[in-house]
Amino acid sequence: MRSIHSSVRSAQQGFTLIEVMVAVLIFAFGVLGIVGMQARAAQFSVQAEDRARAALLANEMVTQMWAQQTTSLDEAKFLVPWKKRVGDELPGGAGKVEAGEVTVTWHPPSRAKADPDYRLVTKVVMP
Repeated sequence: MRSIHSSVRSAQQGFTLIEVMVAVLIFAFGVLGIVGMQARAAQFSVQAEDRARAALLANEMVTQMWAQQTTSLDEAKFLVPWKKRVGDELPGGAGKVEAGEVTVTWHPPSRAKADPDYRLVTKVVMP
């Protein structure tokens, strides 16, 4: 009897180690997936923040146009400080106002240089 019991036991000695290794491997893939999802969520959050900031900057210029009742604003008084703010607040940011159209472009550092810039265009219609 002892010889049958010891032969079954010796055949199962490495099986528990394999089960543990498979469990650790599955757990590691799960953790890597969660880390990847967290990184993408952070990237989407930064992109949304940049889009919101661009919309606020464009809205600021449209507000100035409405307050002045014209689509052609004084360059030194309104456009130069606004363009500087766009450059300061958005990565690679640039602002342009022409023909009743406010354009804000930016290029996040997370994108390749060959990728096109993000662009927000707001058309202004005076009443």
